[in-house]
Amino acid sequence: MLFRDTPVEHLMPNQLVLHIQPEEGISLQFAAKVPGPVMRLGTVDMNFEYQEYFGKQPSTGYERLLHDCMIGDQTLFQRADMVEAGWSVVNPVLDLWKALPPRNFPNYASGTWGPKEADELLERDGRRWRNFEK
Repeated sequence: MLFRDTPVEHLMPNQLVLHIQPEEGISLQFAAKVPGPVMRLGTVDMNFEYQEYFGKQPSTGYERLLHDCMIGDQTLFQRADMVEAGWSVVNPVLDLWKALPPRNFPNYASGTWGPKEADELLERDGRRWRNFEK
C-alpha cells in the first residue's frame, strides 16, 4: 500500500471493473495525491465504454461466427475430436452428480446477485462484493 504510514483517514481500495454485456467496457478507480503540500487523496476514475468510444454498439459473438461460416473460415470452430475430448472430461462429473443426492449446494435464482454464502465468504476477510445496477 503506497500510503501505509501516511495519516490519511479513509483509504479506498483500487478497483478494476470489467463491464460485460450489454454495456461492455472497463473502469479503473484509484486514489491519487491531490497536488499541494497537504497529504490529501482524491479519487481518479478512468472509464472506457466500447459504444461511447467507437460510436457503435459492439457486435455479438454470433455475428462473427455467422460471417466466418459464410466465408468458410473454421478458425473459431471446434473439430469433432476436440468436442469429444471435452465431453470425456465433463461426462464423469455429470454421471457422479446424477448418482449422488444433492448436498448443501448454495445455488441461487437466475437474475440475482448470487447465494448469501458468497457474501459470507468475503465478509470473513472484511470484504464485500461490488454489486450495482446501472
